[in-house]
Amino acid sequence: MDIVLIPGLWLDATAWDPVTAHLASRGHRVNALTLPGQGDGQSGATFDDQLDAVVAAVEGAEQPPLVVGHSAASTLAWLAADRRPDGVAAVALVGGFPATDRTTYADFFPAQDGKVLFPGWDPFEGPDTVDLDEAARERIAATMHPVPHSVTTGEVRYVDERRRAVPLTLVCPEYSPDQARSWVEAGEVPEAAATDQLDYVDIDSGHWPMFSAPDVLAGLLDDMARLRSL
Repeated sequence: MDIVLIPGLWLDATAWDPVTAHLASRGHRVNALTLPGQGDGQSGATFDDQLDAVVAAVEGAEQPPLVVGHSAASTLAWLAADRRPDGVAAVALVGGFPATDRTTYADFFPAQDGKVLFPGWDPFEGPDTVDLDEAARERIAATMHPVPHSVTTGEVRYVDERRRAVPLTLVCPEYSPDQARSWVEAGEVPEAAATDQLDYVDIDSGHWPMFSAPDVLAGLLDDMARLRSL
């Protein structure tokens, strides 16, 4: 099956390398994206540029793909289902949730000279990073790229209600499926609450399982892909 992997803030396609290798060995066609402005030198890239790149990856797949978004890029993955509801087989969100309509994409950290830099590990202390030792943190931080402020402050707009029919799975790393379910049921994630088919999957990891548990994450994605290709 075709699988599109979208990295979260500051990461490029190489973040998915171990997951990509596992999935390719299981016969999947994998397209891990480097988003505009996030490792490709396009300092003036916008949120719409990133969304266009994701939609292009969906359109370029041989068959409707499983679209996987990590962290903030969960919104990009869900927007792919919105823009191409007939062209996406399913969406999996790893450690993130789709933003609400007419909100900003990922305006979580202050910008410096038009760029949002990786803030270091202090804001993520606790469950997010419990499975990353110091060597792993240094290795991951060395791969981080500044993200244009024009990306993080982009407005999220949904346009096609047919997205709600696309199967959605929330992969829960630093929080449990029960916690995620409680947030959805409390109305904190309206896009997830309104889907026709919503599943929750647990993974024993912190916020970055593509680094700390790539084989386990790949196994989960392989299961999802095979289910959708039946």
